Amino acid sequence: GYVLVNMSMSDEAWTVVKGTPGVTGFVGAGAKPVPLSQPEVDRILHHGAPAGSQAQKAQVEFSLGESVKVTSGPLSDFDGEIVDVNPDQQKLKVLVDIFERQVPVELSFDQVKKID
Repeated sequence: GYVLVNMSMSDEAWTVVKGTPGVTGFVGAGAKPVPLSQPEVDRILHHGAPAGSQAQKAQVEFSLGESVKVTSGPLSDFDGEIVDVNPDQQKLKVLVDIFERQVPVELSFDQVKKID
C-alpha cells in the first residue's frame, strides 16, 4: 500500500520517514519523493473523483442480528451474525463460526452480502 505524508522536507524529517519500519521505497524520480499538489492528493484520496466531490459510500442497510456471508478475504464463504454496525466507517463486527467457535471479525460493508 501507499501512505501520503504531509511534511516539510527538512533533512531531519526525511531521515525519520526513511527510517520508519515498513517503509520500503518512495514514488518519484530520483532518490527523494516528488511533492504533490492538493488537487493531486484529493484525486488520489477520492479514487479519481474530481476535487470537491464526495466519494460514494455503499448504500447497504445492515441490522444487528442479521446473517451475512463473507464474500472476500481469507474468510470468504463463511457465514456469520452481525453484532455491531459502524455506518460512518462502513464496518461491521460479525461473529463467524471458525472451528466450532464464534470469532468476532471486523469487515467492510463490501466484504459481505446478506443471507436471505
